[in-house]
Amino acid sequence: MKKTAKKKSPSGDEIAELAMKGENVSRFFTNDGEMRPPIQRVNVDFTRDMLKELDDIAKQLNISRQAVIKSYLRRALDQHYLSKQASQ
Repeated sequence: MKKTAKKKSPSGDEIAELAMKGENVSRFFTNDGEMRPPIQRVNVDFTRDMLKELDDIAKQLNISRQAVIKSYLRRALDQHYLSKQASQ
């Protein structure tokens, strides 16, 4: 039996080109994805000592400093909301 090559999905630019030509591109959209809100960048100032701590943790966990900040902040927000619920 011959092996058939899988048909490669077109890139976003290729789909856009087809749409601009007036072709139906709905077959490329399955609605299986999830909509996420846009990311907003912020600037935060940290002391040199705090950055050192964050970098040490990032190195231990083998993740980026940004990932450490995001995960710790998420955990703190979750704890905040849980404690708020418990006090009601």
